[in-house]
Amino acid sequence: MSIFSYTIEEGLGKVAAVDTTHVTLWVENVHVLSSMQVNRLVALRSSRAGQHFIGIIQKITRRFMEQEAADTGKEAEAEAEAYREINTVRVVLIGTFYDRYLDQPNMFRRSLESVPEIEAACYPIEGERLSRFMQAISCQSGEQAHSLNLGHYALDEDAAAYLDANKFFSRHAAIVGSTGTGKSWATARLVEQIAELPNANALLFDLHGEYQQLSGTDIQHYKLAGPREMLQGGSVEAGILHLPYWLFGYEDLIQLFVDRSDQHAPNQAMLLSRMVIDAKRFYLERIQAEELLASFTIDSPVPYDLSEVLKGLRRANSEMVAGARGSRQGEHYGRLNRLIARLENKRTDRRLAFMMNPPAQVHHLSWLEMAAQALLGGKEYQSAGKGGVKVIDFSEVPSDMLPLVVGRLASLVFSVQQWTGDEGRHPIALLCEEAHLYLPHSANGTRTYSAAHRHFERIAKEGRKYGVGLVIISQRPSEIHPAILSQCSNFITLRLSHSADQQVVHRWLPESLGGFAAWLPALDTGEALVVGDASLLPSRIRLAEPKQKPNSRTVAFWEEWSRCGKHNGIRQAVRAWRMQSLTRD
Repeated sequence: MSIFSYTIEEGLGKVAAVDTTHVTLWVENVHVLSSMQVNRLVALRSSRAGQHFIGIIQKITRRFMEQEAADTGKEAEAEAEAYREINTVRVVLIGTFYDRYLDQPNMFRRSLESVPEIEAACYPIEGERLSRFMQAISCQSGEQAHSLNLGHYALDEDAAAYLDANKFFSRHAAIVGSTGTGKSWATARLVEQIAELPNANALLFDLHGEYQQLSGTDIQHYKLAGPREMLQGGSVEAGILHLPYWLFGYEDLIQLFVDRSDQHAPNQAMLLSRMVIDAKRFYLERIQAEELLASFTIDSPVPYDLSEVLKGLRRANSEMVAGARGSRQGEHYGRLNRLIARLENKRTDRRLAFMMNPPAQVHHLSWLEMAAQALLGGKEYQSAGKGGVKVIDFSEVPSDMLPLVVGRLASLVFSVQQWTGDEGRHPIALLCEEAHLYLPHSANGTRTYSAAHRHFERIAKEGRKYGVGLVIISQRPSEIHPAILSQCSNFITLRLSHSADQQVVHRWLPESLGGFAAWLPALDTGEALVVGDASLLPSRIRLAEPKQKPNSRTVAFWEEWSRCGKHNGIRQAVRAWRMQSLTRD
C-alpha cells in the first residue's frame, strides 16, 4: 500500500498558484489552517499515478480583503459581509516521491520532472505516514555501500539521518557552528565512522590538541615537532613530524625568505632560486642520483644544505670583481643583506626547528617516501596495525607560521596524489579544524596567509580529480576565504548567532531553500541543518553522540568557582610556557 493514500477529508487545501520551485495553496477551512505549521512536510498530488510532490511549508498567511460593492446600489447588510477571508500557504518543493521507481518501491528523488497542477490537493505528512516516509528515506540512503550516519531526523527520531558519503567527500563539505553548539562532536562522529572502514584514509588537522582523546588502532596520532621533541629526537615512526625547508617550492621559499617591499626583491628572488638549484644539484651529485640530476627543478622535493645556500649568498653579497681601474663591487654587492638576515633569523629560531633544523635522517632522499606513506597510506598500508585516520597536532606551531605550515602539509598531500597514477591512487580526506585561523577572508597581504590560500584553493578546485576531499570546519564561516568555501557542496550547519555568519549560510542555500536560514539562531545544541548534494532530504537533524568525545567541553565557571579545593596549575603552566612545550613529564 502506498505511504500517501489519503481521503478527501484529509486535504489541507488546493494549489492556487505555481512557479518553478514554489506553490501557493488556498485553504478554505480556518481550522485546517490553524493546524498547519511552518517547516512541516506536505505531499501534493501529481497528475501522474503513483507520484507525489514533497514540499516544506514556508509561510502561512491569513488576511481579509474588502469586497467591492454590488452594482445594485444597495449597501452591505452587515459589516462582516463586506470582507472576504483569504488563507494562503506557501510551500517549497524539494522533490518527488514515487510509489515505485523502476524496481524499487517508495523512492524519493531530489528532482522535479513537472510541477503540481492548479487545484491539485495537498495533504499533511505526519504521524505514521511521517515515520514511514522518513524510514523509507533512511533505508534508501542506507542501502549504499558506505553511508554516513550523523544522527536522527528532528521530524522523526526513529528515522536515522544518512548522507551519501561519496558525494560528501568528493564534492567537499563544511561544518560550521558557534562555539559550544556541537561542532567538535560532529567532527568526532565523522572521524569514528571513517576509522571503521577497512581501508580508511583521512587527515584531521587538530590545532588545539582537543582530539588527542580519540584512541584505538583505527586512529593514529602525529605531532609537529616542538622544542622538546627537537631536543629528544623523534621520527615518523614515533609519531613526530618534521616539515623540512627543502619541501617548499619556489613560491613558498620567496614568501618565506624574501621581503617583497625591498627594492632589490626581484634580484634576491632570482639569486635565491639559483643558489637552491645549485645546492640540490650538489646533493644529487654527491649521492650519484643520475636520473634525478637530468630532470629536477626548483620545485622538486630534493634535500639540500641550507648552509651552502647561505655561503653562496654571503659570497655574492660581498663579491669584488676586476674592473678597468682595479677591483670594483660585484653586481649583488650589499643588495642581499635583508635576505641573508631573514634566512639566518629563521634558521636560528627554535620555534621553527621542525622546519629549519630537522634531524639528519630527514635530509635523506628516502625520508619523503616514508613520511608520505605514513600520512597518505590507508589502513592496509600502515605498519603495526595503526589506523587510517591520522590526527595531526599543530598546537605548538607558532601562530604566525601556522597558515604556511598547514598549507604546505596540505600541498604535500595534493602533490603526492597528483603525481600518483590512477590505478595506484588512494583517496584521502582533509578535515580542517578551525579553518578561519589559516584561511581567513582577508589576509591583509600577509605572506603566510597567501601561501595557505594558494594551496587550499587549488585543492578545493582540483582535489576531486585526484581523490582529495576537503571538510572545512569553523565557528566563523564569514571569516573564511570565499574562494575556498564556495567550492563546498555540502553543509552541516549548527546554531549560528552572528548575523554575518547567518548571511553566509543564506547565500549557500538555493533560492528555494532560503527560508531554512531562519532556523539557524534557534537550533538547539547538537542540532544541525543539513543541505547539499550528499543529503537526500534537506532537513534538520539531531546529531548522535560520538563514542569518544573530544576534549572540547565548555568550562562550567560557576560550578568550578563553587568548589572547595586548590587549582595549582600555574607553576606547570609557567614552566611549559618557558619551554614552549605542552608535553608532560
